[in-house]
Amino acid sequence: MNIVLWIVAALLAVLFLGAGGAKLAQSKEKLAASPKMAWTEDFSPGIIKMIGALEVLAAIGLILPAALDIVPILVPLAALGLVALMVGAALTHARRRENQAIVMNLVLIVLAGVVTWGRFGPYSFG
Repeated sequence: MNIVLWIVAALLAVLFLGAGGAKLAQSKEKLAASPKMAWTEDFSPGIIKMIGALEVLAAIGLILPAALDIVPILVPLAALGLVALMVGAALTHARRRENQAIVMNLVLIVLAGVVTWGRFGPYSFG
């Protein structure tokens, strides 16, 4: 199970590093032009950048603390942060009636929840 948790954490880290990096690197207008990022129309550029920064920090927090054995408790906390971000994302998509995006949010909530459970519980680094 430890290997499964590492794989799921790595998958989440890659996904959120890319998504967060895109939010940090691109303008609101460029993001809003993408059909999958139409939700950005509802938020200020500062909030979009904050979401991107949180996603990048969570991606880093899923891997580095455990890999470097420096404060590994940050791994489940980062995963829990992603659960919170994805709940907010699902609520935003529900308000906009973007059902396909909600399904993806739910998948990411489950994956991040598994990492949270595993790293806080039976497969913690402590």
